[in-house]
Amino acid sequence: MRVFTDERCLGHHPPAGCPEVPERLRSVLLALEEADFEVVRTPPSEAPAEALRWVHDAEYVERFERAVARGDALIDSADNPLVAGTLDAAWGAVEATLAAADRIALGGGAEDRRALAAVRPPGHHAERAMAMGFCYFNNVAVAAEHLVRHHSLDRVAIFDFDVHHGNGTQHLFEERGDVFFASVHQFPFYPGTGAEDETGRGDGVKATLNVPLPAGVGDIEYGAAIDRRVVPALAAFRPQALLISAGFDAWRGDPLGGMRVSGEEIARWGSSLSDLADEVCEGRLLTVLEGGYDLAALPGLVVRYCQAVDRSSRLALRGAPS
Repeated sequence: MRVFTDERCLGHHPPAGCPEVPERLRSVLLALEEADFEVVRTPPSEAPAEALRWVHDAEYVERFERAVARGDALIDSADNPLVAGTLDAAWGAVEATLAAADRIALGGGAEDRRALAAVRPPGHHAERAMAMGFCYFNNVAVAAEHLVRHHSLDRVAIFDFDVHHGNGTQHLFEERGDVFFASVHQFPFYPGTGAEDETGRGDGVKATLNVPLPAGVGDIEYGAAIDRRVVPALAAFRPQALLISAGFDAWRGDPLGGMRVSGEEIARWGSSLSDLADEVCEGRLLTVLEGGYDLAALPGLVVRYCQAVDRSSRLALRGAPS
């Protein structure tokens, strides 16, 4: 499995006190390289501009650009501070994610169809015309739309296991039947969406699956929700590519979450999702990094998940937080 990133992602330095810091990604990349994953640093490109505007309103993108150029303090919410490197970091995250999407679409064997977009800022809270929850551009949504439009896929599925519901991703696709969105998350919790009765609208009815869980849930309940609800639904949809919004803040030590999930359980999800991708979509599996704010634990959690996804690494799982 190849890892895609962009050096610009490290250039967003929010003010003191914000938990979404460059060290999150820097430590993850170091751990992945130490675990012998190939890390590809994508060069800047003009190509993602069109792909981004398939998902986000042009006026929003222009407003974002103007705000950074003027040195405005905020865009849309207090969770989304702007500094000089914010715009470049957001573009870098999109570009690396698109490169990873191209990899899974064009890869030869099944192992060439697995990729990780190790990026920040995260994206799953970003809506069509609004930044929120540390997210500016919706990386996984841009990748899904790119696979549909550029690679002519008819069915793409997104599974979000971040502890926070991916409101932006859901809202971008909830009226469509060609992109299935599933989420297991803490509820009620930020951002306040993700109730079980949110199942899509119009052509997208029943193409959204939300499995809300109460705070304090651990491996058994979280695992059952994935095994009994999400995996069968994804299998029934038969996507041609499976995208994962991978937030590691359901980990029991995360300072922003309220769940009690172990590192072993998160790794098991990776193995299960990898098997599902082999079964339904010829191994096409793209994981996009979302949340996860325990700086000491995050690198090990990501490595262990990636080793579980990557068949060649499964027999050599390295230590991770338990």
